[in-house]
Amino acid sequence: MRRGLAGALLLLCLAAPAMAASLAESCAAPAALVRLHGSLARTALRLARHEAITIVAVGSSSTTGFGASDPARTYPSQLAAELRRRLPGERIAVMNEGVNGETAAQMLARFDRDVLAFRPDLVIWQVGTNAVLRDHDVAADQDMIRRGVERLKTAGADVVLMDMQFAPMVTAHARYRAMEQGLAEIGKQEGIPVFRRFALMQHWVEAGQLTPATMLAPDGLHMNDLSYGCIGRLLGDAILERAQAGSSLATSRP
Repeated sequence: MRRGLAGALLLLCLAAPAMAASLAESCAAPAALVRLHGSLARTALRLARHEAITIVAVGSSSTTGFGASDPARTYPSQLAAELRRRLPGERIAVMNEGVNGETAAQMLARFDRDVLAFRPDLVIWQVGTNAVLRDHDVAADQDMIRRGVERLKTAGADVVLMDMQFAPMVTAHARYRAMEQGLAEIGKQEGIPVFRRFALMQHWVEAGQLTPATMLAPDGLHMNDLSYGCIGRLLGDAILERAQAGSSLATSRP
């Protein structure tokens, strides 16, 4: 029994690097798709000063983690794990404030209670998919998103927008292109980063790294443990790259 258990543990240990390498290959993406453009000034300053950083992830089912096998497998949890790995000893809290099925207007209505009450340094706002799935007036939703971004910025928080997931149920709706383009435009106008989840997931499929079946839950819409993990890790890398670049500038100023 003991010999068999020891053998199994040895095999698991030997397999772990290969599993990690396989996962890294699945998540791989061109730097241009992952890199964030725009300011994360508050996060950069707090990072430079080694001060506590509070991150609030707000959104719908992609933030809640619908399709994940466990709360630890959601993208906010995986993001927190990546930041802890990359910044051991730093005080970073990631709050998951996702609510299944919500649209931009519903999220905006609870910002005071579920987002700003935490006094966040950084807010990651995942938004857009439900409006497309319900064939909403995209322009009206984008106006809500712009108002929400301005509300968060006025409160002093950095903001990262996360766009839609790449899934057949999303691309079946013609307005997904207008939403994707609109979110990118809001990012440019407001000077905030947009995490290009849609383009990332599309790249994984077109590059043959993943398929819709391997990166989506059985419902064909929501993400799964693998894709949530990839998003969490890549987003963590992107936030740190942008913030650390900003913190270097902050510490070099007189």
